Amino acid sequence: MDQTGTENLILVTRDRNGIAMVTINRPKSLNSLTRPMMVRLALQINALGKDESVRVIILTGSGRAFCSGVDLTAAEEVFKGDVKDVETDLVAQMELCKKPIIGAINGFAVTAGFEIALACDILIAAKGAKFMDTHSRFGIFPSWGLSQKLSRIIGANRAREASLTATPISAEQAERWGLVNHVVEEGEVLRKAQEVAEAIMKNNQDMVLRYKAVVNDGLKLDLGHALSLEKERAHEYYSGMSKDHFQKMQKFIAGRSSKKPSSKL
Repeated sequence: MDQTGTENLILVTRDRNGIAMVTINRPKSLNSLTRPMMVRLALQINALGKDESVRVIILTGSGRAFCSGVDLTAAEEVFKGDVKDVETDLVAQMELCKKPIIGAINGFAVTAGFEIALACDILIAAKGAKFMDTHSRFGIFPSWGLSQKLSRIIGANRAREASLTATPISAEQAERWGLVNHVVEEGEVLRKAQEVAEAIMKNNQDMVLRYKAVVNDGLKLDLGHALSLEKERAHEYYSGMSKDHFQKMQKFIAGRSSKKPSSKL
């Protein structure tokens, strides 16, 4: 597939406020992924993560699917590739990305599409969206984290049933199990994703990046080591703060307080 064709299948837009939108645009094939599409997605996430004008990334699909997984008609090209090549590994690049990634799940998120959703930091799903793991159905070994991440989010028994039976998880069930943050009406997914992105952008950008990092890095550890990690990074952060930094913080707090109506107890 030529470069122009791949660009049309993976669309990237940026707005002036700092939101980047990445759209998997192959609706006639339910946004199934070819190897060139996966590589372009990985490279684009990498580039957006380094772009200082971008503060939040929204990842979505066009049509009635978010992503239906790997295009099985081109499966050999995908699976015979180097799954340890971090530079062209989409999920690895999403996990390395410092910016918050919001998944706008507008429809089916199947197998590789499910794994891409799990690599997002926040998930917004349409009422008709479904999450499905078909690795066991088609004899494909997971390599983007589904066998490990899903059980940590929804519990081992639920994850085993979902994966071993290849039974879809509805958006509403996913929300009840803590997999999805918000379920909205059809057609409202991008609006809600942008609303969440705008809420993130109102906050201190440096702390947003640090907070995402400490949460995600801590999830890889047991609780004791994760708490120690938080202490270490807090110490490093406060040790690097100058008096000017503290003064700016006080001015910011005073400014916020002056805009709120007074309340009496």
